[in-house]
Amino acid sequence: MHWAYRIAEELIRKNPDRETFVCASGISPSGSVHIGNFREVVTTYFVVRALQKLGKKTRFIFSWDDFDRFRKVPKNVDAYFEKYIGMPYSEIPCPFGCHNSYAEHFEKEFEQSLGQFGIVPEFIYQSEEYQSRRYNAQIVHTLHNRKQIYDILTAFKTGEPSVEERESFYPINVYCEICRKDTVYVKDFQNETLKYTCSCGHSNSIEVSAATNIKLNWKVDWPMRWMTENVVFEPGGRDHSSATGSYRVSKEIVSDIFNHHAPEYEPYDFISIKGTGAKMSSSSGNNITPGELLKIYTPEVILFMFAKYQPNSSFHIGLDEDVIRNYTEYERYSHAEVGLLKEEIGAALELSSMTSVTRRAPRFSHVASILPLVNFEASLVRDVLRRTGEEYTLEEVKEVCVRAEYWLRNWCPERVLHVNEEKNSEYFGSLTDTEKGWLEGFVNVLQDEAGLPDDELMRKIYDVCHVDDQKMKKNNQKRLFSIIYQLVLNSSSGPRIPLLLHSVGKERLIALLRQ
Repeated sequence: MHWAYRIAEELIRKNPDRETFVCASGISPSGSVHIGNFREVVTTYFVVRALQKLGKKTRFIFSWDDFDRFRKVPKNVDAYFEKYIGMPYSEIPCPFGCHNSYAEHFEKEFEQSLGQFGIVPEFIYQSEEYQSRRYNAQIVHTLHNRKQIYDILTAFKTGEPSVEERESFYPINVYCEICRKDTVYVKDFQNETLKYTCSCGHSNSIEVSAATNIKLNWKVDWPMRWMTENVVFEPGGRDHSSATGSYRVSKEIVSDIFNHHAPEYEPYDFISIKGTGAKMSSSSGNNITPGELLKIYTPEVILFMFAKYQPNSSFHIGLDEDVIRNYTEYERYSHAEVGLLKEEIGAALELSSMTSVTRRAPRFSHVASILPLVNFEASLVRDVLRRTGEEYTLEEVKEVCVRAEYWLRNWCPERVLHVNEEKNSEYFGSLTDTEKGWLEGFVNVLQDEAGLPDDELMRKIYDVCHVDDQKMKKNNQKRLFSIIYQLVLNSSSGPRIPLLLHSVGKERLIALLRQ
């Protein structure tokens, strides 16, 4: 059983009378949301889809934690923004001057990417929720129970509790009305009135029930929202899932302070960029966004990459030859008969699909190998494919060409091969007489049998290296093809021979091979 259906069935079993299954995820807009954060959203999305396919009504909410404090300036943001550290994301100017705030810039960037996957949750902006006073009753309740919350938090720490620390503990962030930073010291809370002073020199006394500048700390904020939204499922990163992690702490707080059950929880592991092994971070340069990935992969392929792995399994995002492998795997599975697929793979494909019809497109590997040889012209790619028996519209070919070209030029330039302008006589001179004989045989096949269908033509080409030993014959064939690629493309590898023939043209190909 696929993991999303396992979770969905468990939710139904534990909540037989629930009318609507509220599934949640959320991210802080600290910078460009990377593909590692995407796992938070897509895990919830797959569970929501599984619940819907099982006939259940769902509510998929996504919280933008844009009332969190700004902690660190990302590498793609001007260092000038360091002056805003301590302010809520929603009140900092847009770093690029195109949105109303810092938060909105990164929120809209990610929301636009989600839309391309068909993921459209109900977005909740926590800056609006807090400033609308929606949570003020819960904030008052939290402050009345602040010492009990301190006891819960310290039970998960190794240090000894302190009487003085317990007396002065307030599980809130207060943003100063003057400087709008959270550099505030809370002096007292009595009769639902909070007294505080800020490092900027401002002091105030406010009635909490009417305040718009108070936010609960994360490990109290999270369980408070579970209760408020009646959340039944939410995933979380591996760092939240340890014995002393946020989920365990928040589970205690939601039960003991808010008298509510914690939602079912699924921990997910981190994703790294291949070759670094490092965790992606919005505030570091180790970052690939969904938008960047969508320039290379179709939405369905990306969704399938996430659906096929258990959430607690880590995996790498590779943008080298892995792109070919990932496309080839998806193409093979998506065109296979449903009954021949393993149940988990079939379910992963179903959950990843955006329409009931499989996207019709040429193979990515074929397009990527042809494209540089025809000067990146989509119409010429279509013509080459047509000659090999594959018929596509220009739009169907163009869609693949755009992604293939972006990948080749930006991530895999070593695969951008060009047809040699002149004969490589030096390399030809290094060949053995036997190898030159194979080459002559290959040229003869092209001249005599060029009108044959590709599969029949290839059978005759394979026989050029004729020996009785099949293993040796196979090695000879590989060597022959390597020689052809070297003489034509100045590379040890290249596209399939029929694609090479139709891309370069028979006469030009023969001219480069025959010395």
